[in-house]
Amino acid sequence: MTDTRNPAHLRERHRSEKIFRFAGLGAITLAIAFLGTLLVSITLSGYSAFQQTRIQLDITLPADPESASYQDLVKQALRATFPDVSQRRSKKELYALVSTGAAYEVHQFARANPARAGTELEIWLTASDNVDMLIKGKVLVDDEAAVRRLSDRQISWIEQLTTANRLEKQFNSNFFSNGDSREPEVSGIAAALAGSFFSLIICLILAFPLGVMAAIYLEEFAPKTWLTSLIEVNINNLAAVPSIVFGLLGLAIFLNLFELPRSAPLVGGMVLALMTMPTIIITGRASLKAVPPSIREAALAIGASKVHSVFHHVLPLAMPGVLTGTIIGMARAIGETAPLLMIGMVAFIVDVPKGILDPATALPVQVFLWADSPERAFEERTAATIIILLVFLMAMNLVAVILRRKFETRW
Repeated sequence: MTDTRNPAHLRERHRSEKIFRFAGLGAITLAIAFLGTLLVSITLSGYSAFQQTRIQLDITLPADPESASYQDLVKQALRATFPDVSQRRSKKELYALVSTGAAYEVHQFARANPARAGTELEIWLTASDNVDMLIKGKVLVDDEAAVRRLSDRQISWIEQLTTANRLEKQFNSNFFSNGDSREPEVSGIAAALAGSFFSLIICLILAFPLGVMAAIYLEEFAPKTWLTSLIEVNINNLAAVPSIVFGLLGLAIFLNLFELPRSAPLVGGMVLALMTMPTIIITGRASLKAVPPSIREAALAIGASKVHSVFHHVLPLAMPGVLTGTIIGMARAIGETAPLLMIGMVAFIVDVPKGILDPATALPVQVFLWADSPERAFEERTAATIIILLVFLMAMNLVAVILRRKFETRW
């Protein structure tokens, strides 16, 4: 037996304890440093996407909003702003200052303001991605023309517009209201947000009641046989299965066998429910097991049935843990990409889905699509989408912590 009264031995133990503490503190500090570096890097790369460079032009709205050529109206306004531009090549460079979606913006403005038909108005239109990158400092005037992708003439026109207060950065509402686009300056995450929302709603509707009922049965009612033991082992294994396996299952069952619509949030939600359910069952069983047996015994002692004791006494006390597990499972589901890729939610979606059967994509899939795009402006939009995704994840985890602390009963 070691003599703990030995001063040398005590010093050795204290030294080992200090080393262990410093090692743990160092590991935590290093993890926080890496996490902070990641968050700062993403924020610095993506915050600029919440602003968009716009150009103010004087445009005369047509008398008939549905028959006018809005592309020609935008070109006429640019030529009126720079009347000295006459050569064809120069005109082409001039037209490249604004986005190809500018004509659509004028059309939408004309439809929203029919009383302004035939009048000349100052309208702010979205600048092209190259102009946007220059104004945001992503490229510099001193860079080579091949790098900045703007000619010296275009640089001169941009300076004139800036001097005349006709070019400025504004809040990028298109990022939150538009769907995907080949042009980064008019692309947005509205379709991805709607797809993620519908998928999570379907996931919650399916996974929560089924997961809770399965947890109640396995913990409170199921006999302890080899069959229930086998089911428990498989549920634990399913919680660790790679998410792409659930995508393959959804592809084989929901799409190929049941012939449900491809790229629909309905299928995406069903696949995410399969992936989330094991987590809900495991956390649900742990929460039910944490309720003291005296609660069950007291309910049975006053004449309650087994069902009543579980649903009226045990389950309400276990519900904070069940809700926490559900929210954590949903937070994992919102960040999954692989299973959604397998069921076709990687499609190029322009229109915002209106229901669970419309083609849609999701936020993590949108990140995957934009990260592979060659245009420079998609880089900041990719980072901005990651920021929004992280905000959702942190909000869901914060809700889980608040619910647990608010409703948790300490025995």
